Amino acid sequence: SDLPVLAVLPCPGPQVAAATGHTVVLVDQTEDILAKSKKGIEESLRKVAKKKFAENPKAGDEFVEKTLSSISTSTDAASVVHSTDLVVEAIVENLKVKSELFTRLDKFASEHTIFASNTSSLQITNIANATTRQDRFAGLHFFNPVPLMKLVEVIKTPMTSQKTYESLIDFTKALGKHPVSCKDTPGFIVNRLLVPYLLEAVRLYERGDASKEDIDTAMKLGAGYPMGPFELLDYVGLDTTKFILDGWYEMDAKNPLFQPIPSLNKLVAENKLGKKTGEGYYKYK
Repeated sequence: SDLPVLAVLPCPGPQVAAATGHTVVLVDQTEDILAKSKKGIEESLRKVAKKKFAENPKAGDEFVEKTLSSISTSTDAASVVHSTDLVVEAIVENLKVKSELFTRLDKFASEHTIFASNTSSLQITNIANATTRQDRFAGLHFFNPVPLMKLVEVIKTPMTSQKTYESLIDFTKALGKHPVSCKDTPGFIVNRLLVPYLLEAVRLYERGDASKEDIDTAMKLGAGYPMGPFELLDYVGLDTTKFILDGWYEMDAKNPLFQPIPSLNKLVAENKLGKKTGEGYYKYK
């Protein structure tokens, strides 16, 4: 289906959507950011083409050009939203900022347009309440790196209509992804299980029960995980993890799994956020 997709801000899926025959408008705050995003998409597509069309480089070039031609850019979301069928938002994890954006887009979007948020930690219902289309609002949670990760969580709020839900399931399948569905519960499926596991690993270490290195090795060799919990925390970003935990603690302060983590708070306060700053639970050269 030729489904125009409006990707608001650094959406994870423009490349994947365009490569599967959808028309995409990539929206961000400045032309500069858009140029960088487009360049990043082109580099990523060239890598995909190199593998996919190893025997036929000419076909690979055609694939890259055709995909790029399906992506246009804009700095004004309100001006392009009226001609789109789906808006996928992937901006900063801040309820107020997301709500303001959707309230504005709601005024300009056509009646049938579906809104979706790629949030991983906020409740979809709270964002949907900023609009008059709660029945055409859902969560579409992609996983990084999007071109490689098969999973998309489709989040249905109590107001999301069955028609909207089915359209989004079909859309994720058209992207070549595997959808799973979940109610609008904190962390959805993956993060609701993954984040408490990471935090329990830190608590184990804080109690002095085992070293970080041994915990990481144990989970890689014993559970078959590609990264140990401390490696993964540093990769994700300790600030991101703390942000999620703080939000959950606010929602349910009695839950033992959501209690604050002293070493995490200390590292974030010292701006040791993991790989991106060169130090987190481990040091990086």
